[in-house]
Amino acid sequence: MFTGTVETPDHTPPADPVDPADPADPVDRLAPEWYTVSGIPEAVTRYAQVPDTLPVGSPGKVGVLDLAFTRSVRRTELSGHFQKSPLQIMRPHYYDPLRPDMAYVLLLSSGGGILQGDRYRTDVACGPGTAVHLTTQAATKIYRMEQDYATQLVRLTAGPDSYLEYLPDATIPYVDSRYYQRIEVTADPSATVVIGETLLAGRLAHGERHAYAAFCGDLEVAGPDGEPIFADTVRLVPGDAGVTGPAVFGGAGVMASLFVVTGAVPASEVADTLHHALAPLITRTGLRGGASVLPGERGAWIRVLGQESPQVNHALRAAWDAARRLIIGVPAPEPRKH
Repeated sequence: MFTGTVETPDHTPPADPVDPADPADPVDRLAPEWYTVSGIPEAVTRYAQVPDTLPVGSPGKVGVLDLAFTRSVRRTELSGHFQKSPLQIMRPHYYDPLRPDMAYVLLLSSGGGILQGDRYRTDVACGPGTAVHLTTQAATKIYRMEQDYATQLVRLTAGPDSYLEYLPDATIPYVDSRYYQRIEVTADPSATVVIGETLLAGRLAHGERHAYAAFCGDLEVAGPDGEPIFADTVRLVPGDAGVTGPAVFGGAGVMASLFVVTGAVPASEVADTLHHALAPLITRTGLRGGASVLPGERGAWIRVLGQESPQVNHALRAAWDAARRLIIGVPAPEPRKH
């Protein structure tokens, strides 16, 4: 079952960001309460079990990444950094000649994919005036699971006048995988946060479509006071309900969304810009999609469905590029990770 973007009454805002580089920081990021996600749907927790292999919390089963960014005179700097493999980063890059102040950070996983019993958590705190782009080194592969399940928690904080892009590559759920992901965003009214998500129905090249056991996700966006802005909920459980109907995947193999949360430009203008970027691609390629305003006039979003990744990725990039030109006046740079 899939439900779209709605307001949510029960968002719990992240705690005040801490400096992960501060030795006096009292947070124990390796404690289970730090990386354990609450409110996991029953469609995933029904598979809870102590694996015969490495149990939850074993070395390599818990990935933690905690980053803090601050603005210097010239550019955005990585001012706090804690990592525990398999999650890690390399140093930020500044390769966009039109925005030399923006830090481009590649989120890496040494594990090559997500396995049963994995628990991942990523925190990113962007201070006032910062500009940060986050992406992954490759698609996120959720491997086949025979016992237990896997979770990932991502918490993003965008301070006053900051600009944050979180655009990971696609997620691919393999046969029998069970996975829950939550993305929690706290955005200052003057900040802009661009979030992209791409989900494949499975390993399409291998003929797998919706062979996973459960893929569930929640995106929750709130203001700095904890007041909810919107939520987007995905519940894909092929064994419980159809996932190929008109309100879910339809007959598509790829589903992508782009959320542009901003107060810099009127929401209707953002929605119109996204629509105009998508319309010719939909007409030419046969993709399905649309754009609309987010609740509270806090920006706009799109959702695109297609049969193959290249066409959907092209549409998502076109929308991202259009949003960038509108809000910060520069185009999306060419990718540097391939």
